[in-house]
Amino acid sequence: MGPKEFTNMPIGLGLDTGGTYTDAVLMEMSDGSVLCKAKSLTTREDLCIGIRGSISGFDRKLLSKVCTVSLSSTLATNSIVEGKGCRVGLVCIGYDYDGSVRTDFSVTVSGGHDLHGAEKAPLDEAAAREFLESLKGRVDAIAVNGYLAIRNPDHETRVRDMAKEILDVPVVCGHELSSNLGFNERTATCVMNAMLIPVIDDLLRSVRSVLEEYEIHAPLMIVRGDGAMMSEAMAKSKPVETILCGPAASLVGAMHMTGLKDAIVMDMGGTTTDIGILRDGKPRLEPEGAIIGGKRTHVMAAEIATSGIGGDSRIIVNGRRIILSSVRVMPLCIAASQWDCVAENLKAVAERRSRTTPEALGEDNIVLDSEMFRTLRIPEEGIVSTADMKLLKLAVDRPYTLKEAGEVLDLHPFSFNVARMESRGYIQRIGMTPTDLLHADGTYRRYDAEASMNGVRYMAGMAGITEEEFISRSKSLIRDKLCVELMKELIMEETGSMDLGDTAMDLINKSIHHEFGRDYGCKISLNKPIIGIGAPAGVYIRWVGEVFGTDVVIHEDADVGNAIGAITSSVSESVEFLIKPETIGATECKFEVFSKLGNTVYETLEEAVSASEALGREHVTKIVSEGGVSDISVSVDKKEKRFSFGGDGDDMLMDMVMTVTAAGKPSQFSA
Repeated sequence: MGPKEFTNMPIGLGLDTGGTYTDAVLMEMSDGSVLCKAKSLTTREDLCIGIRGSISGFDRKLLSKVCTVSLSSTLATNSIVEGKGCRVGLVCIGYDYDGSVRTDFSVTVSGGHDLHGAEKAPLDEAAAREFLESLKGRVDAIAVNGYLAIRNPDHETRVRDMAKEILDVPVVCGHELSSNLGFNERTATCVMNAMLIPVIDDLLRSVRSVLEEYEIHAPLMIVRGDGAMMSEAMAKSKPVETILCGPAASLVGAMHMTGLKDAIVMDMGGTTTDIGILRDGKPRLEPEGAIIGGKRTHVMAAEIATSGIGGDSRIIVNGRRIILSSVRVMPLCIAASQWDCVAENLKAVAERRSRTTPEALGEDNIVLDSEMFRTLRIPEEGIVSTADMKLLKLAVDRPYTLKEAGEVLDLHPFSFNVARMESRGYIQRIGMTPTDLLHADGTYRRYDAEASMNGVRYMAGMAGITEEEFISRSKSLIRDKLCVELMKELIMEETGSMDLGDTAMDLINKSIHHEFGRDYGCKISLNKPIIGIGAPAGVYIRWVGEVFGTDVVIHEDADVGNAIGAITSSVSESVEFLIKPETIGATECKFEVFSKLGNTVYETLEEAVSASEALGREHVTKIVSEGGVSDISVSVDKKEKRFSFGGDGDDMLMDMVMTVTAAGKPSQFSA
């Protein structure tokens, strides 16, 4: 899309770095109109290339007028869903972690506090020091979480200081990220934050580098998981808060584009499909913390269901079964348009007679002849095996099949642990995807459709079916997966339960396929429209609307909806205070206040509430002001838990949670 006529009004640059595409929009902030938009392939090996490509066609005069840049990205969410990230060492204090999020090294040492912040057991500094000393040169970040450190962070801070003294790596403490109870959830959040530090740091450095090339010196903001903006500095220290920022931006963008305030938003990207609900013009926040890849966190984010299905999801044949995997790969059509060797390999395997092979034990063990591998980054020596290092060095300039690589390196193809290198982000697989299906059937042909068709021909032979049947069955898998994920989210909203059970799944499947069982059928209808976001939405999301009998709205700018959401978000910051009687049930007692700003005891409830509100207002106003907001509004929300004795007796305060929030638009937008 070309630029509109030149404008002197404030211009915002919205960027979204997704798993497949990097999107950019220039928006006139006075009326919210899109001046121009563009897409470029995300280049994970060098993010600058994709970012540069997304804005390279924009008018330099318009770029010179940019007053604020705002960024959303699925990189953090994708890294967690795909199990990727840096090497993390974890120190737990006073309690064992359940290991729901992977760490490379971990230890539990004595220590911890009680609900009032008193030391429950002394910190075993010797054990912590011995563990940290053993990690020299072996980790990229340290996570520290202590039992009830939200009531007293002393043990966490002592281990943090020790880690900084011993190791030259970032250190993250649980109390810095969450004030909620729940040791395992807080530990998972802390580990995720540590894993994501290099991911987000690399993204921000790449964006800054490209902005400098184009002489754009505007403030850089990043969208949080709740849909609000935060500063660049805060994103560097708390990258975990950018989890789900891509889909959160899509909710904001969907509302801005369509004007709909009550709708279901389905954002289908390269790696994931994200489902959220707009109610009365606001994304609903997940009060207990976002769930990423089935893992509960303490990240305050829009309630969004993230499923590992996107335009780049891997499609494989195992035995005769077609399987839709959550692993992200580079589509055959895109790879073939970049490297001739990919197109040549696909032509060769399509011409060979495919044959059915026995089912493998797991998807990770399957490497198809049509799949190739290319290097994204090379780790330090000693981190991967000698054979894997040889493959990584070989596949820097062009992709290879494992058979080809084995012949060149004089190694057996089974010598390479590609699944492990994929999980670490060292290597990328090239394979069949939903994007290839659209190219093969002619629905969408932006890249090498012949390569996609050759891949279909080869895999259809493996499955023992025709090419048309392979495309049809694969599309049905995608449709079914999207419909099931949507109903999971809606049923959880309605019932509060994440477990559908066999009965609900049976009803959903009957509704999806419009089929009757022996005695009954089922039809599910939605009472809200679906807003489709993302490049594949025009095809795949429309199918979902047809299944559930509701309208699907695809705006003309839906392909860059996240970038639009990024630049139309507001700056926001909140702080939470827990206020409770020092002795519950006593007629006269003092009141304790716990927050990330510190713990204090007050003589009366009124004094505790007043002092906490004043402290909170000062803190959030300062943070938001640093984000470039001048017209700031502050709101205070109080939720009480009380115990009633019954009858006409007075009830008693158990605790009060007070949330102080400051919000506003960057002042540059009103210039």
